[in-house]
Amino acid sequence: MSMAYLWVKWLHILSSTLLFGTGLGIAFFFWLAHRRGDARVIAETARTVVIADACFTAPAVVVQFFSGLWLAHALGLPFELFWLKTALLLFFVIGACWLPVLWLQLRARDLARAAARDGTPLPPAYHRTMRWWFWLGWPAFLSVLAIFWLMVLKPV
Repeated sequence: MSMAYLWVKWLHILSSTLLFGTGLGIAFFFWLAHRRGDARVIAETARTVVIADACFTAPAVVVQFFSGLWLAHALGLPFELFWLKTALLLFFVIGACWLPVLWLQLRARDLARAAARDGTPLPPAYHRTMRWWFWLGWPAFLSVLAIFWLMVLKPV
């Protein structure tokens, strides 16, 4: 194996770890803030979550995609392989959930910020936003677990 292959494989593993850890951490801390119900805490946590997504999650997504394609090409793997095709499909499922989640986090932040500023309760729109955020997180999380499983076992 070439050094280039090993470096790209290392980047691929590192970015998957970063994606999973950051995603789980973001979800955990944002959910805890939401459960407290304090608009100020929610607004500040959401601000941090949005920054973390921009600094860590988004670059890791790009590295994941392109390093995975590079590795498959370097190994001469056909995209018709069940595990590879399914992992790519799940990657796009995750993206289809994550992109709206980004917007929902911004919306929740703005609604919480306004409630904190005005000294009013969190509005119904905030609670709807968080329900969507919560339910979009589950297919993304389960898809990440499935991709890890596929990458390790590589079933035919």
